[in-house]
Amino acid sequence: MAEHIPYSPVGIRRPSLVGIVNITTDSFSDGNRFLSSQAAVAHARRLRSEGADVIELGPAASHPGAEQVTEAEEIRRLADVLDQLVSEGVPVSVDSYRPGTQLFAAARGAAYLNDIQGFDDPDQYEALAVTGCRLIVMHSVQRHGPATKVRTDPGEVCRGIEEFFAARLAALEAAGIGRDRLVIDPGLGYFLGSGPEPSLRTLAGLEQLKARFDLPVLISPSRKSFLRTLTGSAVSGIGPATLAAELYAARSGADYIRTHDVAALRDALTVFEALEAAKEDRW
Repeated sequence: MAEHIPYSPVGIRRPSLVGIVNITTDSFSDGNRFLSSQAAVAHARRLRSEGADVIELGPAASHPGAEQVTEAEEIRRLADVLDQLVSEGVPVSVDSYRPGTQLFAAARGAAYLNDIQGFDDPDQYEALAVTGCRLIVMHSVQRHGPATKVRTDPGEVCRGIEEFFAARLAALEAAGIGRDRLVIDPGLGYFLGSGPEPSLRTLAGLEQLKARFDLPVLISPSRKSFLRTLTGSAVSGIGPATLAAELYAARSGADYIRTHDVAALRDALTVFEALEAAKEDRW
């Protein structure tokens, strides 16, 4: 009789799903679709019904060449949508690197602040410390402002991610912002470079990043440029590639996945979990 070798599954832990609502004129995939507060709230409710744990409101696009939006305009775009969702008990994240927008969002009940500059202004740390919001600290090779198209070396990018988080997290903690409030995002797409290699290597190294910093990680491959370059697909056809990258991130331990298509990812995770459970039952 053959020796029985017990099966030890790696498994998959369902991440929190962050549904994207872009309140912008020029977001690359859905600009102008949700610019009115009514359309934005309706889309947020739809994403919640599809399984979003958090709704992220973006009042300005951050792709290369994006329109520069003033702080006052960001706040105007956010105000009614944020108030309505918070009043309904929806956990809301606000995606802005402008300090005034961040503090406005925190005062109006946002649960998360997501900064593509990784909270780069130490003068704001005291104010951030008293908000109580969780801070999504994002890395980018630009360090300041929206993404740009630059060629980068994948190895240098990966080393830069570690150096960035080591320094930035230490600074935030020294200012009194507890580790339990911090989430890290290594960035993907143009935030890491114009070619796909830095994004692929970063996504492939997600488990090592989690082990290195022992903090929740947010990943956002949804419709990103590196997937379009890799597959040759347009934004309208990038859903399958996005889903593959998202499942890979979930399999690698991502704690949050920020996505445009919540329903597709929810269903894919449900099937993946069922298959993993069936594999365990088989033994």
